[in-house]
Amino acid sequence: MIRRPLRIMTALAGAAAAVTAFAVPASAAAPALNEAAGPAALAAAREHFGGSLGAAFAGSWLDTTTGALVVGTTDASGSARIRAAGAVPKVVRHNLAELKRIQSILDGKTGGLPASVAGWYVDLPTNEVVVSVVGGDPAGRAWAAAAGVPVRVDQVKSAPRPLWAVVGGQGLYFNGGACSVGFNAYDDDDHYVITAGHCTELGGTVRGVGGTIGTVARSSFPGNDYGTVRVTHSDVSTPPRVDRYGDGSDVRIEGADVVGVGGRICRSGITTHWQCGRVEALDQTVNYGNGNIVKGLTQTDACAEPGDSGGSFVSRPTSGSGTKLVQAQGMTSGGSGDCEDGGTTFFQPVKEVLNRYDLTLEKD
Repeated sequence: MIRRPLRIMTALAGAAAAVTAFAVPASAAAPALNEAAGPAALAAAREHFGGSLGAAFAGSWLDTTTGALVVGTTDASGSARIRAAGAVPKVVRHNLAELKRIQSILDGKTGGLPASVAGWYVDLPTNEVVVSVVGGDPAGRAWAAAAGVPVRVDQVKSAPRPLWAVVGGQGLYFNGGACSVGFNAYDDDDHYVITAGHCTELGGTVRGVGGTIGTVARSSFPGNDYGTVRVTHSDVSTPPRVDRYGDGSDVRIEGADVVGVGGRICRSGITTHWQCGRVEALDQTVNYGNGNIVKGLTQTDACAEPGDSGGSFVSRPTSGSGTKLVQAQGMTSGGSGDCEDGGTTFFQPVKEVLNRYDLTLEKD
């Protein structure tokens, strides 16, 4: 059967214990409501104060210095009841409903919102609505002033961004090809995604399931079949995990001990997802044709198809409950056959690229 690397060559379109009563007899000492009371008791207390104080309620929060539960109220006459229930009263100007009304007005003025406005929220301890503006940008300040409601403008260093993870076996998209993520690693300065070299030879900017990851850093193919993508976007996290798709939750990489001949392994990729089998041979030389000869590959009977290239090969997951732990083995290189009739698949051992580029697999 014809052996071939498994990169998809396609044009890419883009890519409680609860508090049960707060009415405390005057002769009794109220238990202190503080951080040590636990989430369930504090949640019950908040609900109680929200109901008993009615329109005067201005929210509640924990004092970060003492740990005490502080309850805001616009009616000073309610302070004694708050103390009797074990909390600390604070008389403020705006009730919670008014603060939420101000926030909702801002929510309705997002047309023409400057990019420098990072967001807005209710600051309960200061009894204010805060608008966060990157670098104190004048346009962001002007937007806040034009809203016509009382707000405090705070300067923040940078804008928020969505966070997403690069996980082994998920898609890795190049300009002209689709492959799979192998493993995440790092050195003293940077984080990298390791995949197949016949994928990174395409070069350029590389995307993942959540957006741009970075650019190709190094590539070795033929001879070897590995390459790295340097992570350049701060919204990308690189956990030591591999996607099992419909076969269960992600597995976690805990090392790179090699599974020998006859050992059980599994692989993950975007085309055929999670497939398992056994190691059949080590240190094999494979001829992919057109002068593309790769040495040092491991042969397996775990099937794969185009698009699975670069994807994770790992030891069979541990049994039992909890997070499944695996040993990283290598990155899918190529093979013959398919996942309908079965086939042979080769992987590039990961230890070679780790040693070559002085990289360490990511850890929790």
